[in-house]
Amino acid sequence: MTQLRISEAASLTGVSDDTVRRWIDRGELTASPDDSGRKTVAGADLARLAQERAAGRGAGVDGSGDAAVSARNSFRGLVTSVKSDEVMSQVDIQCGPYRVVSLISTEAVREMGLEPGSLATARVKATSVVIEGAPQ
Repeated sequence: MTQLRISEAASLTGVSDDTVRRWIDRGELTASPDDSGRKTVAGADLARLAQERAAGRGAGVDGSGDAAVSARNSFRGLVTSVKSDEVMSQVDIQCGPYRVVSLISTEAVREMGLEPGSLATARVKATSVVIEGAPQ
């Protein structure tokens, strides 16, 4: 079973080390010492908690949960950059440790009020997704 150090768990979930420690203190995650005595959490437990926390967020861009969508891969984050011309815009969103970039119409950017500092949700629906596992 994959065991992750607190700093790794924090990085993977896009939160601080202190937040992971609070999850452990509240019993949301169970920590066990590794061979060096450092606290680790089970990868499977972290995945379960991440799914539970993601399910608690609303489906709508504003977090209201009003939108019904078929895309299951949703990444809520902070808009960090918008580069627009007359027709198209590049929108960069920082979703935890990940940068998501989308090319959308400039009209849509204006309608949604996207600008650096605003919240947005990126939804990915793809017919092909490549997954690379960690070396063992």
